[in-house]
Amino acid sequence: MRMKKSKSLFVISLDCELFWGIRDKISLNEYKNNLSGTKEAVNKILTLFDRYNIHATWATVGFLYAKDKKELQKLFPKKIPNYTNNSLNPYIYIKNSTLDSKYHFAPEIINKIQKYPNQEIATHTLSHYYCTQKGQTINEFESDLDMAIKVAKSRGIDTKTLVFPRDEWQEEYLDILSRYGIECYRGNITPWLYKATNGEDEKLYRRALRLLDSYINISGYNSYRLDSISPKKPYNIPSSIFLRPFSKKLRIFEGLKKSRIKKAMEYAAINGEILHLWWHPHNFGTYTKENIKLLEDILVMYQELNHKYKMESLNMAEVAKMVQDE
Repeated sequence: MRMKKSKSLFVISLDCELFWGIRDKISLNEYKNNLSGTKEAVNKILTLFDRYNIHATWATVGFLYAKDKKELQKLFPKKIPNYTNNSLNPYIYIKNSTLDSKYHFAPEIINKIQKYPNQEIATHTLSHYYCTQKGQTINEFESDLDMAIKVAKSRGIDTKTLVFPRDEWQEEYLDILSRYGIECYRGNITPWLYKATNGEDEKLYRRALRLLDSYINISGYNSYRLDSISPKKPYNIPSSIFLRPFSKKLRIFEGLKKSRIKKAMEYAAINGEILHLWWHPHNFGTYTKENIKLLEDILVMYQELNHKYKMESLNMAEVAKMVQDE
């Protein structure tokens, strides 16, 4: 029997988190420029998405819906995570910090995304929750998710998709997603190179190889067929490639990075597979011009593949709907 030809899909997801996603990794002073430029980057990304008819998923940390610290404290869930490593706990950080809205809150950005067609606002959990860290429990995760969904709903958003922060998830946590109406999540791509760890098990050589993989094809194209997605909800719609932002130090390799992505897109289009690209809006907060130029080049490539191979742009919820209808 000949295998039924699968439709080729181009999927984009962005992790919207501002300082909540990186505060245990880097100081605010060190990353202020990126965070300050996020709003401009989002505006330019949305303009490109509209121009090239791109459907995308914006996975948003629930804390971003607040306008200030006072409003944020009203969003605290009944149970908060008790990480063994206190540096991971945002509630300790909130208690001890003055929170500048430019780096911690973004209701106006969320409102802007809502105004554009074909853009899905998903959840990145309420607090940028880490599901594999020591000390936290599944009940604490459920409390976080419950509040994240309620906050989004109060803004007219029906949450269908979740992106686990740092791709940390556990099998038993998936049942919680289904209970709250989450249709799909973004899992890890197959290669061992991208398997999520809790940080303690991360190795320097793996990080170096991932960097190299952005420019030279080490792990493969990492695209996949629609019918390879398990029919059990919530559906796992894995990432394929991280869109690494412009680096002044590595600028001579920008052509390699763009070629790496375009070849993966073309392979997926020809073979009827899904290519799932992801990044953070704050990655474009500096060198915005260079990053937007790269993104536009990629979207022009998508447009060519759409015309030649009927490749289609879908957000994650739309992919989940296709899986359900298969």
